[in-house]
Amino acid sequence: MAAAAPVLPVLFVCAIVLIGVAGVSGMIWLPLFAVGPALAATTSGPRGVLCVGLLAAVLGATLGTRDGVPARELSAVLSALVAVTLASGLASALRGRRERVLAAVRSVAEAAQHALLKPVPATVGPFQVAVRYSAAAAEARIGGDLYALVPTPYGVRLIVGDVRGKGLPAVSTAALVLGVFREAAYDEPDLLAVVDRIERSLARNLGPDDFVTAVVAGYPQAGHLELVNCGHAPPLLVRASESVVAVEATHPAPPLGLRALTNETPSLQVLPFADGDQLLLYTDGVTEARNHSREFYPLAEGLARHLSDEPTRTLTALHDELLAHVGGRLHDDAALLLLHKPAAPGPAVPEPAVPEPAMPRQL
Repeated sequence: MAAAAPVLPVLFVCAIVLIGVAGVSGMIWLPLFAVGPALAATTSGPRGVLCVGLLAAVLGATLGTRDGVPARELSAVLSALVAVTLASGLASALRGRRERVLAAVRSVAEAAQHALLKPVPATVGPFQVAVRYSAAAAEARIGGDLYALVPTPYGVRLIVGDVRGKGLPAVSTAALVLGVFREAAYDEPDLLAVVDRIERSLARNLGPDDFVTAVVAGYPQAGHLELVNCGHAPPLLVRASESVVAVEATHPAPPLGLRALTNETPSLQVLPFADGDQLLLYTDGVTEARNHSREFYPLAEGLARHLSDEPTRTLTALHDELLAHVGGRLHDDAALLLLHKPAAPGPAVPEPAVPEPAMPRQL
């Protein structure tokens, strides 16, 4: 709309005319007409810039003739106005071209996000699920944090991880991890075997200083949740009607990609997960977010404050509070995934039958 109607530049030109009509010497104000097309270049296309420039030239010439400005001086002012108009028109055309390129890049990034971080449905198997993701890079849709949740023949399985580093190399590593996870989650009956597949793939493809922290989880049978923590932040578990508890790894394992340096293998941790329980998985971009006083965001307290039976509402409030804590913009990629096991609906109790009113007997 701004490109078709350069309202502000026209108003500025009209203001200069009013000043000139008020009786002030024209030569003081005539050069300011050049601001009109220059201002139009920031909001309008080349056609809008030329229209504002033409309007400024006509009004400037009329005002200069009316005030008796010498022809040589008036010609110099109008020549400068024409030059500024042409330069502004070129700048506007280049700006429009950059905006089109940026729009194309954004559409590609959006397609990449849907391919890499596929949207998670609100209900997966027996769970209600919500996800919030924010990339730290300006104008980015994806970054180094990763998540996936898939139903498999062995139950629902999910991963939340954080790639070391940022930018395109981190996105490439995240794509590798998610691709291997989605394939192995369907093939491997054992959750530890899924983690081993990811480890072997990263060992072949990552550099010596690269790694990925991750939590891999599975729900193989009702009431039991399996966790494998590879150097990642501990998930937060909320029991029904209880406080938030961090699930620390019983046997800490190194991040994915570093097992060969430590000779330590991850272990399987089994937790009871009943109806009404919730599990929050996240990346360090959430817990390491600082405010202006350099204070970290208290995630456990925030979760307890905004907890509800609707994961989407919980994460929306949590994410909004996180952005308010940092002043509106995160400096690291941040991912939140909340898993909720709703209570199974009880058997329907039939309502007592209401007797129909007796019909009056006919004598």
